[in-house]
Amino acid sequence: MSRLWMPTIWHWQADMATAAFRPVMDSGSGMAVEHRKARMRDGVSAAYSRYPKAIDNSPRIVLIHSLALDRSVWDDVLPRLTAHGEIIAVDCRGHGLSDHAPGPYSIEMMGHDIADVLDDAGWHEAIIVGCSMGGCVAQAFAAQYPQRLRGLGLIDTTAWYGTGAPATWRKRAATAQAEGLRGLADFQVTRWFGDRFRKENPDRVKAAMEVFTGNDLDCYAATCVMLGDADLRRFLPKIKAPVAVIVGEEDYATPVDAARELQHAIKDATLTVLPGARHLTPIECPDAVAAKIVDLIGRVYGTHSP
Repeated sequence: MSRLWMPTIWHWQADMATAAFRPVMDSGSGMAVEHRKARMRDGVSAAYSRYPKAIDNSPRIVLIHSLALDRSVWDDVLPRLTAHGEIIAVDCRGHGLSDHAPGPYSIEMMGHDIADVLDDAGWHEAIIVGCSMGGCVAQAFAAQYPQRLRGLGLIDTTAWYGTGAPATWRKRAATAQAEGLRGLADFQVTRWFGDRFRKENPDRVKAAMEVFTGNDLDCYAATCVMLGDADLRRFLPKIKAPVAVIVGEEDYATPVDAARELQHAIKDATLTVLPGARHLTPIECPDAVAAKIVDLIGRVYGTHSP
């Protein structure tokens, strides 16, 4: 049976002089949410949503999406997390409602962006969770800001795409710029979602593909080059915080072997392989992904949060 999925509708209510946003009730989820734009150190603005928790000193978690999508990747995970802490879901530069700033980009730059979002929110530290590209950004944050890292969730991701990555990713960037993203849509949809999920959840798949094909081509190309050049392997042994590595069993983009490499390189890392899932497990398996993030919160804080 097809599951009806309603995309997040962003309700921007801003004081234009201060760029401050006040909490509103999200019409789709019923959750209280505050939408903001943070100014990065280079002047670029990053859009993010903050889901508050009434309890003081509650766990704080940042969610970072995958390439060519936006924070709506987490729409089905968020309702399962908000009871356990305060959440920020961010749009990376060049994506979603963040500024579509011209490249070049670097993975270090996007790691700094996350630190700037934390500063805007008034957070000193957080658990950082990223999917695919977001996992690379999370690793870059961990490398550059170890004192601000409480825990790390690495979902459907890698520290390095391999020796051929610079050429492969540049070819993908060139193809997108020459032919548009619709020409890559059939390839992406089968890479992202398993056959059964695509059949049973056409609305959710369609929504994700609409975000993908609506991307700014130059920003997409700049991000592809960034990922092709990224190599975060040398930082992994230095990570001291608890880490949860999660991957779909049928992930062809960052396969199980890549997830095992992350687990083996990081001292305090667990590995979960989700049966039958492919590359975007926060969309395909939100219950399982949320449960593992809750487990990570428990490891970080010494007990499971309420």
